Amino acid sequence: MKRFRRRPGPRAAPRKPVFPGLLLIFAPLLVFPFLFSCRDGNPGEETMVLYSRAAAVYAQGGFTETASMLEKINNFTPALVLRAKALYFNGQGEEARKLLRRALRRHPGSAEASLFLARILHEQEKDAEALVVIETLLRDNPQDLRALRLAAALAARREDAEDAAAFLDRAVEASAETALIFIDRAKLRWTAGNGSGALEDLRRAELLLPWNTPLIRGIKDLRSVLEAAADRSGEKP
Repeated sequence: MKRFRRRPGPRAAPRKPVFPGLLLIFAPLLVFPFLFSCRDGNPGEETMVLYSRAAAVYAQGGFTETASMLEKINNFTPALVLRAKALYFNGQGEEARKLLRRALRRHPGSAEASLFLARILHEQEKDAEALVVIETLLRDNPQDLRALRLAAALAARREDAEDAAAFLDRAVEASAETALIFIDRAKLRWTAGNGSGALEDLRRAELLLPWNTPLIRGIKDLRSVLEAAADRSGEKP
């Protein structure tokens, strides 16, 4: 019986691996988010030390000096924001606005940069731009007191009293939450033996709460008890 042999013909070219080609196509999608998240990179010890010193000067009201100290730092977002705030409080709103926009391009999620940018835009009567920034900020943090107050101011300027009242109502609710934080800290301070600090926190909580509510009456009663205890121990409230 004859066996049929396959005639020799041209061999098929070996298939090229597909993975390297796909990797070249999708590499940017993998790398860009990583680069985006690391845009500040490692600021380095020298930058961090300078930033810390500038923050201390800023806290003391040295706005001109703060801006001067941070003038050459352009690749560290917190330094850009701090410098912009110093410029703003030094009366250089336009320069601050440009810096804040640069900071937000580097780090779009910076709440502090967004808030100060919205404040400057509001002062420059660019309300439409300010409203976009504030809406984004409140979407991420709906109880930000500063943003709520600014949103209310924008609503009042466009003569929308209902909207302004709604924002202020939300701010009052957020203030109540802050009051509860002061109460919690007062308890911790009293337990730790810091009676004067506890009383100070209770006073702050009172200022944040509406009058004649059960909570504020309870705070006043608690403060009276703590003040009496402080008097007996000889500690000045």
